[in-house]
Amino acid sequence: MEAANVMDSEAVQKPKVIYRCKKCRRIVASEESIVPHERGKGEKCFKWRKRSGEKEPAQCSSIFVEPLMWMQPVQEGYVEEKLQCMGCKARLGSFNWAGMQCNYGAWVNPAFQLHKNRLDECHM
Repeated sequence: MEAANVMDSEAVQKPKVIYRCKKCRRIVASEESIVPHERGKGEKCFKWRKRSGEKEPAQCSSIFVEPLMWMQPVQEGYVEEKLQCMGCKARLGSFNWAGMQCNYGAWVNPAFQLHKNRLDECHM
C-alpha cells in the first residue's frame, strides 16, 4: 500500500511541461508528445565540415514531437515542409517523414522538429 502512495506523490510533484509559440503564446506541444532522442555520432562523422574550435552544444536546440493536429501540411499529406504556428504563422520548425538530423547528430525518423528558440517552455 505504501508503494502506491509514493508513486502517487511522485506523479503530483513532477511538473507538466507545455510548449507555446513565443510570438502569440498558443500551445503547440506538451511533454507527452515529445519523442526523446540522444546525442548521435553524426557530427563526428563529418569533421571536415566542423569549424575549428567549435564546441559541442550542451543541449539540443530542438524538440521532436509526434505529428499533431495543428500541423496543417502534415494533414494535407506533404512529405516534408515547414511548420507554422496556427495562430500567427510564425515558423516553428519543419518536418520530414524520411527523417532529419538534429544538432546533436542524432537521426530522428520520422522527424517533426520544433526549434526551442521559437518556443516558450512552461512548467505547470
